Amino acid sequence: MTVSSSLDERFRDAAAAEGLLDVAYDLADSPVGTLFVAASGKGLCRISFDPEPEREVERLARSFGVRVLRAKRPLEDARRQLDEYFDEKRTEFELAIDLGPAADFTRAVLNRLAKVPHGQLTTYGALAKSAGRPRAARAVGTVMNRNPIPIVLPCHRVVGSNGSLVGYAGGLDRKRLLLSLEGALLDDST
Repeated sequence: MTVSSSLDERFRDAAAAEGLLDVAYDLADSPVGTLFVAASGKGLCRISFDPEPEREVERLARSFGVRVLRAKRPLEDARRQLDEYFDEKRTEFELAIDLGPAADFTRAVLNRLAKVPHGQLTTYGALAKSAGRPRAARAVGTVMNRNPIPIVLPCHRVVGSNGSLVGYAGGLDRKRLLLSLEGALLDDST
């Protein structure tokens, strides 16, 4: 038996609307490539670059619960805000965030990261200091590398102590593109 795509989509949207999902996800095209975007009932919980949906679904099931399904409707607001960001019509995201089982230090760092303004940069050291652990710049780097919600939690705005573009889980080309989009790069050669 084959189910039509419209019936399948209605089923997925109904499951999400009835609260039967732990996480809804979808794929979104963007100037930095296809993004895997996911949200729990509490908020946005994952954005990943170069997604392998099966791997991402398994990761979400381990962290949030096994009822993970591709459903567009719960992600409409997140996708709209991402589109506005890429169209340079949005400088701040207004989305609930669900960090799931993140450790206290990770939460503290990501909460401070969320406050780095559009078009501005900070360093790993400055972020560590603001999180109350001034000697934890490397640990902050690990948190940035594992940031579950890049772009919205703007780890691309974090640079090395000398201002160099070091490390980015999405690749330095994406980091440059995002910073250029925000007008944060004075010299494209960094």
